[in-house]
This record gives sequence, C-alpha cells and structure tokens, in this order.
Amino acid sequence: RAMADTAPHRVSTEPCCKRIRVEFNGETVADTTGAIYLYEPPIPPVYYVPLEDIRAEFLHRSEHSTHCPFKGDAVYWDVVVGDKRAENAVWSYPEPISAVPELAGYGAFYWKKMDRWFEEDEQIFVHPRDPHVRVDVLPSSRTVEVSLDGETLAKTNRAQFLFETGLPTRHYIPREDVTAALTPSNRRTACPYKGEASYYHVDVGGVRYEDLVWSYESPVREAAPIRGLLCFFNEKVDIAVDGKTEARPETKFAK
Repeated sequence: RAMADTAPHRVSTEPCCKRIRVEFNGETVADTTGAIYLYEPPIPPVYYVPLEDIRAEFLHRSEHSTHCPFKGDAVYWDVVVGDKRAENAVWSYPEPISAVPELAGYGAFYWKKMDRWFEEDEQIFVHPRDPHVRVDVLPSSRTVEVSLDGETLAKTNRAQFLFETGLPTRHYIPREDVTAALTPSNRRTACPYKGEASYYHVDVGGVRYEDLVWSYESPVREAAPIRGLLCFFNEKVDIAVDGKTEARPETKFAK
C-alpha cells in the first residue's frame, strides 16, 4: 500500500472478519467480531470497534476533543479498570464527515495504552496486521554471504528468504553458518507479522556495531521457519547472493 509523497490524503475502511479482543489491567475491555479496518496511509491500519462491544463500565468520558479534516470531530474516554487509568485511550466520531459515515457508532483505542491485543486467540503486537501485507518465508539453496569492512560474517546455502510487502528481502541464516562475534543486546522489538525480536552486537576489526543482527526465538505461526535464525540489517552490511553483491536498501533502518 505504498504511496507517493504527492498522493492525496486518503481514508478508507473495510470489514474485519476476525474476533478482536483488547485487555487492560487483567480485564477484557473490548470483544468484537464486528470491527472494521481504517486505512489512512502512511499510518498503519487502525481497528474501529462497535461502541456496544466496548464495556461501558470501564469508559469514563473526558473533556478532550480533537478535529480531523478527514474524519470529523472526535470525543474521548479514559479507560479505568481497578486502580489503573489510561487517559484519553478511546476516541470516536459521533458525527463523522460524509466521506466516512461508517465510523458512526464505532470507537478506536490507542494501541500502546492497552496491555494486550488478540486476533482470535493469538496475541498480536504493535498494530493490526494489514490484510494487504503479505509475508512469505521460503527456503533457498542460493549462496548468501554477509560481509562488513572486508570481513566475512556469515556464509550459507541454507538461508530462509523472507519477503514482506514494502520491505527488502531479508536473509535468515542458521547460527552455525554465522562466523561473526556476537554479543547479546538488551534491545527488544515487536512486529505484527513476525513476533518479538532480540538483538546482537557484532564486533568487526575492533569496532562494535550495535544491534546489527536480530532473531525471532518464538515467531508467530506464519513466520515459523525463521525461528532461532539470525538476520543482518541489509542496510548496514554487504550481502552477496550467488556471488552478486546487492545494493544496500534505503529504509528507515539505514540510520
């Protein structure tokens, strides 16, 4: 769903067929099979949940309000469960503009203000999985060699190639085929399409490159083949596939 910088601002919705649940302070505050996706590129998709499927006893109307030229005027609620409060965590457009009338009667949550999210019975992370994003993991016998500053860090013909919509191909390599000196990092990140990742520093020629490698020890089901494998940032190392060095991609991870 990539768009040119000059593309007009666009808002659209579509139905979500999954059961969506939201947890806060040990309680399920929303449980619905009637959610819709709201798309507003380049922002990730947002779940809008029927207000009737959000437990009213946990909602406390706040005085906060905002205006969006593409959706209308929003009202807000705090979510309060026991001794825990998430301020202005839910919003709704009681009278949305004519371009998105379907938002009436729906509310949305700030993702990070809630504790846990589920699609059916599987926990999800970061933001809703965009049904227009695809992740394919394919085994490959092509030779993948990773190097940096003239030093080979890994070489394998047993990589798993991960193809994810809008991102460069990632090469996941068995640990025994990585020769780089790795030091575990404290960094952790999460991806809605792959799960939770841990990171490693790499020492090359007396220089430490921080968080250069990552691994998914318990990936989500669709990404199971990359479990425990190691992946280098294409943006920061040199990767040759069957002897042909690939250009370093320009992404937000290049910095």
